[in-house]
Amino acid sequence: PATVITNLLTAMPYLGTTLTTWLWGGFAINDPTLTRFFALHFILPFGIISISSIHIMLLHEEGSSNPLGTNSDIDKIAFHPYHTYKDLTMLTLLIMTMLVMFSFSPHIMNDPHNISK
Repeated sequence: PATVITNLLTAMPYLGTTLTTWLWGGFAINDPTLTRFFALHFILPFGIISISSIHIMLLHEEGSSNPLGTNSDIDKIAFHPYHTYKDLTMLTLLIMTMLVMFSFSPHIMNDPHNISK
């Protein structure tokens, strides 16, 4: 699977093979490739969560743009405590739902059984 995705880079003219060789850390998938992909897959979620959190906070504070151009300051409320509690309530509800679901059906996310074997 890793070779299929990284070989897509080779379709780029001029730089494709160079980028693939650099990403792999050589001419084949080896230890440097696995280390780079592990580091990327470990760090990337933290970056996504950070950027998403900042985006949601700014969106709650500033509000989204108004295409009509009318004054919408009347509708604005403070982010904290109203939206903070609302977001935390929904997060708690989601976690509780998943805990109940996995407690009563722990194998719900497993691979299905292969009937042909």
